Amino acid sequence: MPRVRISGVKDYVGRTVRIAGWLYNRRSSGKVVFVIIRDGTGLLQCVGTASDLSPELIRQADGLPQESSLWVWGMIREDPRAPGGYELGLEGLEVIQPADPDYPLSLKEHGVEFLMDNRHLWLRTPRQAAIMRVRAEVIRACRDHLDAQGFLPVDAPVLTPSACEGTSTLFGTDYFGEQAYLTQSGQLYNEAAAMALGRVYCFGPTFRAEKSKTRRHLIEFWMLEPEMAFVEHEENMLIQEGLVCAAVARVLSRNLADLEELDRELAPLERVRSPFPRITYDEALELLARKGVPLPWGEDLGSPHETALAEEFDRPVFVTHYPAGCKAFYMQPDPRRPDVVLCDDLLAPEGYGEIIGGSQRIHDLELMDKRVREIGLPVEAYRWYMDLRRFGSVPHSGFGLGIERLVSWICRLPHVREAAPFPRLLNRIYP
Repeated sequence: MPRVRISGVKDYVGRTVRIAGWLYNRRSSGKVVFVIIRDGTGLLQCVGTASDLSPELIRQADGLPQESSLWVWGMIREDPRAPGGYELGLEGLEVIQPADPDYPLSLKEHGVEFLMDNRHLWLRTPRQAAIMRVRAEVIRACRDHLDAQGFLPVDAPVLTPSACEGTSTLFGTDYFGEQAYLTQSGQLYNEAAAMALGRVYCFGPTFRAEKSKTRRHLIEFWMLEPEMAFVEHEENMLIQEGLVCAAVARVLSRNLADLEELDRELAPLERVRSPFPRITYDEALELLARKGVPLPWGEDLGSPHETALAEEFDRPVFVTHYPAGCKAFYMQPDPRRPDVVLCDDLLAPEGYGEIIGGSQRIHDLELMDKRVREIGLPVEAYRWYMDLRRFGSVPHSGFGLGIERLVSWICRLPHVREAAPFPRLLNRIYP
């Protein structure tokens, strides 16, 4: 009797199989018992009748608390009325552990704070499991795409001696008597790796001590950060575009059942094809003014501005050439207009805002030294970073893609917290 997972039962129609899982729901009419189990890959309805099962087994199945762990076995058959289109004709059942009957997440509506307090159990629900499967596929698709493009994964450190984006949003920690910080980004280290290996990427957790409570912000989030030697601004955007298209296409190909569980409309995702529209920061401000959402020149876009801009397009849109004063110190000025930098934010449609931030990096030693000193960064802490401009510098570019933001948009989630297995928020570090 083969052991199979629920996602694979379609290949076993007419055969008797064993499945391990947890009780999601049950009901009985006395002569027929319906047991719905989950195993992390889906739900399966198991149907047993009094003619096939002993009265004792029917009573046992009918009395099991939700989330009890068990083995079931029986023949797989097609049934369009069943979840997933297949069901198991129940022939036997073995309880591994009967759950405590006071399971807190009963099959009814619960408030967000209650669900967040019980995130370790909330993950077991079909919706949250579907989101995690989409997240896993997005990560796999991004890695596969970059690997196929000749990128090499290089892990950046989580503990760093200095800031990357700025000093006001750092988590500090003692490092054997020295000050260290949780990383805001692996970018600077991967610039060094790119000078050694050409095209690289890192993927890992990053931390921002930003006191924000918006639906787009997490304190800890996972970021994919490619860095590329001999790549300038225009090519950088093409690489970003290709990566997002590949991730969305993979989810549409492999996660349709999960998107259906999430009631995700597919048409907006099916429109995600090259080329993506592009507008400059100046053009964005003109568009915002016409829409009644004005922004003074020199200020960075906020969530309302990003949403208003994205409403004008049916796919992700690049906003380029921001003022140098509102962007990071390492961004390359436009040689034709030094008050703006060769950068881009990629805004997702449907109100999801920035999912990628990228730029061409400064490769001139004198200019980088000037920028470091202008904003008051500790010169000695950045000596190694300056060495990249001192020994064989070349034009190079990179970007950071926030996994949770990308997943939030693909799944059309109301808040980014559902895109992380255990989200860290301004007011939450439990569980």
